[in-house]
Amino acid sequence: MNLFLQSLFPQCLLSRLVGKLADKRFGFLTRFFIQAFIRRYKVNLDEAAISDFRSFHTFNEFFTRLLKPEVRSIPEGDAIISPVDGCVSECGYAAKDQILQAKGAYFSINQLLVGDAAAFDNGAFLTAYLSPKDYHHFHMPIAGTLVKMIYVPGKLFSVNPYTVNALPGLFSKNERVICIFETALGKMVMVAVGAMIVGSVAIEGHGVIAPGKKITDFDVSMTFARGDRLGHFRLGSTIILLFEKYKIQWSPEIQKERVLKLYEPCATVRSPAR
Repeated sequence: MNLFLQSLFPQCLLSRLVGKLADKRFGFLTRFFIQAFIRRYKVNLDEAAISDFRSFHTFNEFFTRLLKPEVRSIPEGDAIISPVDGCVSECGYAAKDQILQAKGAYFSINQLLVGDAAAFDNGAFLTAYLSPKDYHHFHMPIAGTLVKMIYVPGKLFSVNPYTVNALPGLFSKNERVICIFETALGKMVMVAVGAMIVGSVAIEGHGVIAPGKKITDFDVSMTFARGDRLGHFRLGSTIILLFEKYKIQWSPEIQKERVLKLYEPCATVRSPAR
């Protein structure tokens, strides 16, 4: 859908409505829609903890399905691991507070995080797109303590590759949940970016982040181990990962359009921990 049509849609209303419907039980219609979705997007249920689509009572049960423990394993060592199954939109190092979005277009870390972003000037970033077929939970790339969450209201443009390329500053325009961590490598941020038809974002230990009309801070203190599940989307979207400068080195193979698997090593520690 082009940008003009997306801007005409009542994005928030439509997304909330779809989110509510996705939690309802419609019996045969639910199973029919799930089966059609599997065929349309080539979803691999062989990796899912529940592999029979008829066992899901709602669409959200299907969409937030878990993986079988044996299909992904956390590697030994201290490598930074992929937080998602997804595709690399962009990966690299910020130019001061500017992150590459697509085709030479940049957006501001300060605008993304609504302030307090100086720690990430010239830092490392990874933007990963979770397509409709993907596993939609996101996990910890390293151990850390969640010290603050910020809900930022905004638009709900699609985050598919077409829109990422066409709309400058997309990720700082869309609704998002910012998770700020203290880690052995200093501060780390994971941003869960909402999108059109995304019903909601949920964070472990907190539940679904209720949409609102104003920026909302949540004071939290939860410690997560490397690989722990942090949260999930109710439909496909984007994760942005930020580290302070000089802390990590991306692996050479982690490039734009590279398909990521959860727990896959994607970076190494670049300097001693603080």
